[in-house]
Amino acid sequence: MLVEEVMKKDVIKMAPTETIGKALKLLNEYHIRHLPIVDEDNQVIGIVSDRDVRDASPSIFENDPDPEELKNEISSIMTSPVITVHPLDFMEEVASIFYEHEIACVPVTKEDKLVGMITEKDMLYTLIQLTGTNVQSSQIEIKVENRPGMLPKVTQVFGQRKVNISSVLIYPYKPDSRYKIIVFRIQTMNPMPIINNLKEVGYEVLWPNMPGMPS
Repeated sequence: MLVEEVMKKDVIKMAPTETIGKALKLLNEYHIRHLPIVDEDNQVIGIVSDRDVRDASPSIFENDPDPEELKNEISSIMTSPVITVHPLDFMEEVASIFYEHEIACVPVTKEDKLVGMITEKDMLYTLIQLTGTNVQSSQIEIKVENRPGMLPKVTQVFGQRKVNISSVLIYPYKPDSRYKIIVFRIQTMNPMPIINNLKEVGYEVLWPNMPGMPS
């Protein structure tokens, strides 16, 4: 899935000379957590989070109705330089950026111009779509040998049953590297017929594996 399919295009942004007070107002008004800072050419030069703004704001116990701290320019607290991504990057790559750099959002730029934003919430939404958990379905986990050609062999069983596959995930079987786990999400609320077929041809079904189920 591409960034441009997920990103928010209507981005609330600020100029570096605008005030911390305005940033606080925008964060509260639009219920957002990050503000990209752009120059006159719409190029991203910084970013601020709600935490940055809170830390730079006066204490709620102060009585000053017009505190000087809120008049400071937003550029004084912004983080720079900023990690950005391109609309044609894959969301899987963006997830790695989030993890490696421990960040919660990235601006999206095209030809050095701000065109969108990706947040943690967008990443979770993408995960839901990629795993197929947003549609009624059943999950089946199968342990197979870690060698080429296993995926098409297993999917043949689903094809024979004419079962529609919503998503497929593959990850290592940690106890033994000679095996891997294939996770299928299929569009049926009764997975037992296909589970029985998988077992009949010799595949080990790890999930569902409830008491009383035939092994």
